[in-house]
Amino acid sequence: MKKVLLLFLFVLVALSVVVAALRHIDNYAVAGRMRETPAVRPHEEPTRPMEAGLVPVSGGEALFRATPADDLVSPLKLNEPAVIERGGKLYGIYCAQCHGPNYDGNGTVGQSFHPLPTDLRSAKVQSLSPGAHFKEISYGIPKGRQPALATSIAVLDRWRIVAFVKSLGLRS
Repeated sequence: MKKVLLLFLFVLVALSVVVAALRHIDNYAVAGRMRETPAVRPHEEPTRPMEAGLVPVSGGEALFRATPADDLVSPLKLNEPAVIERGGKLYGIYCAQCHGPNYDGNGTVGQSFHPLPTDLRSAKVQSLSPGAHFKEISYGIPKGRQPALATSIAVLDRWRIVAFVKSLGLRS
């Protein structure tokens, strides 16, 4: 019993020493007491008005996503040879891995998918409006394997890819 009482007394003295040390540090520390430092109190002063033009309120991806596919219009001429040529190069960078060099869905990566990626020269794909192509490239195909590429490909480059895909025509 004496040992337990002695142990309890030792723990009590040790805790008292620790508390006294912490109080000393709190009262005499160079940085001062935290409870006495000035606090940041938001809204003590009226908020400053925001400069015009800092936050975009029109345009952007939200506008493309909200617009029905058939109402989307390309800012580029989709039948212009330079646009189609650049779209072909972009297709090689972003699309050929899945859709393949023959546009049939037998790309290096696409071969491992079941079902295979869509044949871009099929009647189903070629009958889509340019806006529908743009939205599928940008935001993917729901319940499909087409990834959303809006964050990877610039807006005009997506339209160039659309021009290239539309220029392929139907597979004969």
